[in-house]
Amino acid sequence: MIQERLALLRRAMAEKGLDAYLIPQADYHGSEYVGDHFKIRAFFSGFTGSAGTLAVTAKKAGLWTDSRYFLQAEAELAGTGIDLYRMGQEGVPTLDAFLKAELPPEGTLGADGRMVSAARGLELEKKLPGRTLAFSEDLAGLLWTDRPPLPKAPVFILEERYAGKSAREKLAQLREQMGEAEVHLLTALDQIAWLLNIRGGDVQCNPVPLAYGLVERERMLLFIDREKLSPAVMDYLTGLQVEVRPYEAIGEALDGCAGKRVLLSTKEVNYALYSRLAGCAEIVDKDSPVLHAKAVKDPVEQENLRRAHVKDGVALAKLLYQLKTGRGPQTETAVAAEIDALRREQEGCIGPSFTTIAGYGPHAAIVHYHATEDSSIPLERKGLLLLDSGGQYYEGTTDVTRTIALGPVTAEEKKHFTLVLQGMLDLSAAVFPKGCCGFHLDALARSPLWRQGLDFGHGTGHGIGYMLCVHEPPIGFSFRRTARYDTERLLPGMVISDEPGVYIEGSHGVRIENQLLCRESDMPGFFCFETLTLVPIDRDAIDLKWLDAAGRERLDAYHQRVYAAIAPHLTEDERRWLKEATRPL
Repeated sequence: MIQERLALLRRAMAEKGLDAYLIPQADYHGSEYVGDHFKIRAFFSGFTGSAGTLAVTAKKAGLWTDSRYFLQAEAELAGTGIDLYRMGQEGVPTLDAFLKAELPPEGTLGADGRMVSAARGLELEKKLPGRTLAFSEDLAGLLWTDRPPLPKAPVFILEERYAGKSAREKLAQLREQMGEAEVHLLTALDQIAWLLNIRGGDVQCNPVPLAYGLVERERMLLFIDREKLSPAVMDYLTGLQVEVRPYEAIGEALDGCAGKRVLLSTKEVNYALYSRLAGCAEIVDKDSPVLHAKAVKDPVEQENLRRAHVKDGVALAKLLYQLKTGRGPQTETAVAAEIDALRREQEGCIGPSFTTIAGYGPHAAIVHYHATEDSSIPLERKGLLLLDSGGQYYEGTTDVTRTIALGPVTAEEKKHFTLVLQGMLDLSAAVFPKGCCGFHLDALARSPLWRQGLDFGHGTGHGIGYMLCVHEPPIGFSFRRTARYDTERLLPGMVISDEPGVYIEGSHGVRIENQLLCRESDMPGFFCFETLTLVPIDRDAIDLKWLDAAGRERLDAYHQRVYAAIAPHLTEDERRWLKEATRPL
């Protein structure tokens, strides 16, 4: 089927005079996770991971993705005729090098410019001199005949008891930060949702509506499908001086910005929209002030997050009790379904924050493995199960990973588990001066692994939204500094994950993840972390040989917190199990 689709794509390329065609994983808003309407790369390649770009020429096709998806992509691309290019690996050409080599000197590169960021488009213009960028070619619109429609999930208001600040306050603050810009173009879905204290359901697991925003000095234009807005939401927006326009009218509105100073981020705005701003007096290209404002959770959001993590801890403790006593689900898919169901039983939970990862044995070595009915394997009373999951609550977004011993584990598995645990605990205990960024601290989590000749390819942590996207710029932990958000300084109120891991292909995988809240320390000018996650860590997988005295003390103290917070919400049998699971080392 994939080969047939690629043949249709190549025929359409030839008809339009395109020598190559790019299909990134994207929507019109630069989102990490996209709705079914935008899963064009998956349609033409079969690869379903959240990151990666497909490039097709008349005779070649390649898929570029990062280390999280190497094993998954290898399996999903088998038999398609598409070559896998493992990004960051020695000897593997970059996508740009491939395009430069494969495009004729005066060749034409096609793409749907709505799915390519302006920054990326401008970069390609420089890197491919002499070539033509035909970025108005929506070939999926021509060839994907049963393409799902754009979603129409209803929009709802996030009350101030959850959001903290009012949308009126946020808009006023944004206008103060716009400087001399007369218009601010917002296209990132989570930024628009945060700014207006609205949420939606247009992207699976991410409670955001598809929309564009133009913020002016006295009003804001919101480009959104009106069918999503109830009379109450319309009245709410009107009260904020927000004028609702059709979703598709954003291009025409940008034509009206001629002669004005427009603030935008070329990393977020798509190439097609950016191209319509040629008549502007000035384009001020920098991160939106909203990006940074929403990353710092206010006191109301922080307190709500603490409550969300108690609920989350209860759901996970119930599942861990089932798994550890042999009464729980018996397959990978059943584990994922059970934790999703247990979360939904918690008041204020509207669903998962991403597709649950439940990988047993060798599947745990696939970093972003998602079990399907075809791939799911039964659990046995031995080895390790990796469970990475999260929830969307009115009180915030959660993301937690636990690796669970289902029975006897090998000495190597215990060693790897304990080294990961040591690194996770070391990073969570960090005390650091104001001005530090994630890459300054990343080695704390990796050092126990590095000393044993081990490492992992993904970042150690990412920012987390507030009832928004589970991956939220501008912060992260990664010494490689390949992502745009690893060099942003940490500030009190920011929430970030701490999730080192070890992955042994064909054998096992370990990851342990807690969420951390950055806060002021007792020493002036220094910051520290408060651990928000409240889920027991499996003592049965620990080899004390690899856990130092400070690590033991930290784990014992953490488990005391977990028991005190979670036990009152469990049954008697569950409480008894939790008491044993959190006893001192």
